[in-house]
Amino acid sequence: MALTRSEREQLLQHIDDAVQQKFYDPHFNGRNWKEIVAQHRQQVLNSDSDSAFEGAVADLLDELGSSGLGILGPHTAVTPRSSINASFRAVYTNSDGLRWAFQDVLPGGVAECAGVKPADLLIAIGSREVEPPVSPAFEMGRGREIVVSRAGDKRSLQIDLTTQKPKYRSNPYSEPKSVAASLLDKSIANLKVSLFPGYVGIEFANEVSAAFDGILHDASRLLIDLRGNPGGGIGGLRVMSYLTPDKTPIGFSLDRPMAEHGYDKERLPRFGHIPRFKFQLLPLALKFANKRSIALVTEGFGRRPFHGRVAILVNEHSTGAAEMLAQFAQENRLGTIVGSKTAGRLVSRSGIKIGNGYTLVLPVAAYMSWNGDRIEGKGITPDVPVDWSYEAALEGRDPQFEVALAKLNAA
Repeated sequence: MALTRSEREQLLQHIDDAVQQKFYDPHFNGRNWKEIVAQHRQQVLNSDSDSAFEGAVADLLDELGSSGLGILGPHTAVTPRSSINASFRAVYTNSDGLRWAFQDVLPGGVAECAGVKPADLLIAIGSREVEPPVSPAFEMGRGREIVVSRAGDKRSLQIDLTTQKPKYRSNPYSEPKSVAASLLDKSIANLKVSLFPGYVGIEFANEVSAAFDGILHDASRLLIDLRGNPGGGIGGLRVMSYLTPDKTPIGFSLDRPMAEHGYDKERLPRFGHIPRFKFQLLPLALKFANKRSIALVTEGFGRRPFHGRVAILVNEHSTGAAEMLAQFAQENRLGTIVGSKTAGRLVSRSGIKIGNGYTLVLPVAAYMSWNGDRIEGKGITPDVPVDWSYEAALEGRDPQFEVALAKLNAA
């Protein structure tokens, strides 16, 4: 049953209250929040369907100019990076016209398991054709048929989105293979990180350590691929810890009280070790309970043969914790960043239930590097810019990877 006007009014009030009380910036990114609500009020309240209501709320929240803001309902469609573990680039081809081309197809993800390859064109989702500039999105909890084309050859594929209950109400997602480690030759380690799953990421961190203590142990050069990585939890700390021998400050979160009253980063509680077992989470939970302002410090694993010879691949679909990792390496000169500029989307989010099956996703803390720089709204500019090429991908080539590899071979 569609929301009544009274229910829409109550939901709007809950959204207004939550933003005023918990949005990380007390100045609302220089916007007049009360005026924004007043301007969008009638559009929200007069929505003639639940989907129109969600769209009107999205328009309202977009005015704040921050990532990590949104409203999730029982049937809200989810972006491809989180739903099918893939990202897109708009391209024009003679055979299919202007279409969305699959760019990043993450290992073990929904799209790859369905048979999608980079440079495939998305033609339709179900019976509905999809064309730029309308972005594709997918509803979680159900399977869907998609139609793709490769050089004019169309085929139907079945994608599986039957994860019924998202792990985290602030970020519903399908989970690809988060870590894939290999040796390109005897000296070059290749680490593809598709996601940083979990809040603390114990399993992820253990998998990373197993790779570095196993197949990657003797490598003298390291290539880390973060392209298409949508971010996630704090597990990225484990990867950053392998980039430097020492306990090095990474950055800190800046919440609403800190923004209002000031802070001393040196006095913030420090998180500098991911435990190996889940039972060790309890002391951490007690130590950091109700604290959103926390400093991150690397774990101090000692020297590795590849230190000083690291390349990190990023693109416009690398966000969140992936950007944090790239920024840490760039600021501390621990690696060469190769690819295209990242999205500039790094805030700490919280899911707030507001009634009628809806959850408001709200950024409650910004992230600052130890040098005082924000990624949010800025992104990471690569040291070596290399764009993605549809034509190369169609041939099975990856120019960004090729350039990163050449940099390592020359190191």
